[in-house]
Amino acid sequence: MWQSILNAPFFQSLELAVLDEEGMHALVFPCERTLEGWKHALGGMHVDVHPTHWRDWIEQDQTDA
Repeated sequence: MWQSILNAPFFQSLELAVLDEEGMHALVFPCERTLEGWKHALGGMHVDVHPTHWRDWIEQDQTDA
């Protein structure tokens, strides 16, 4: 279930949703909220996004893709 970005936890792998002119989209990689902003949870690089919602990141089995 999506939750408001206002209560997103810090330092946990999260799935983020962003809004654009076409609607809401979930990012395809996990992100972590840090004191400096959002970063890619696996690569550690800063991610310039303005998410609106979050939910726990659930690792997907690559054989299902």
